[in-house]
Amino acid sequence: MNIQSHIITTLPIFALEGSMKDVVKFFKDTTHSHVAIVAQEKFLGVLAENDMELFNISTKIEDYKYSLESVFVTKETSWLDVLESFARNEANILPVLDENSQVIGYYLLTDIVSVFIDTPFFTEPGGILVVAKGIKDYSFSEIAQIVESNNAKLIGGFITDSKNDVIQVTIKIGSSNLNDIIQTFRRYNYSILYGNNDDQFLEDLKERSDYLTKYLNV
Repeated sequence: MNIQSHIITTLPIFALEGSMKDVVKFFKDTTHSHVAIVAQEKFLGVLAENDMELFNISTKIEDYKYSLESVFVTKETSWLDVLESFARNEANILPVLDENSQVIGYYLLTDIVSVFIDTPFFTEPGGILVVAKGIKDYSFSEIAQIVESNNAKLIGGFITDSKNDVIQVTIKIGSSNLNDIIQTFRRYNYSILYGNNDDQFLEDLKERSDYLTKYLNV
């Protein structure tokens, strides 16, 4: 997926010899999290809005060279890796570099998220299922096999959480009836964290619980 058309070239890039007054004004006038700093047109790093209270407007940008962070992507970076960089750096804006380490513009988080939302994962009809399994035991090939063995189409999937050696995977399935698929995942020792509301397993469990309660009350 080509996202280079979303590169913004109208936002400023500040030179190291410039005034901190201009950087502070930029942060005050916008909601952007970072801004790129260059020296002789080469990227040096970014200054973060979170550090703005430390900036003295009567000084030069070079006085804060120690605060520069190496936060950037390149024009060849895939859209998934760009999303990861946004998340990893807690940023809503990322400078984009060319092969010569020159800043050619910025990506905005809102623009890249809109690209993600326009993918078939969101636009194709179907059901969402969130499953979890030990990090050493799961595999995407197994997940695909489980879905396809129930005559359904796997539209997409990605890891949405990983903690305590357990992986959480969100998948989109080209079917709104997920009951059989859910039962198959359980047979393969996957935990179901989210599925369709008419999960027959839960309904059966409730019915059996109600029956047992009535029996014990006789």
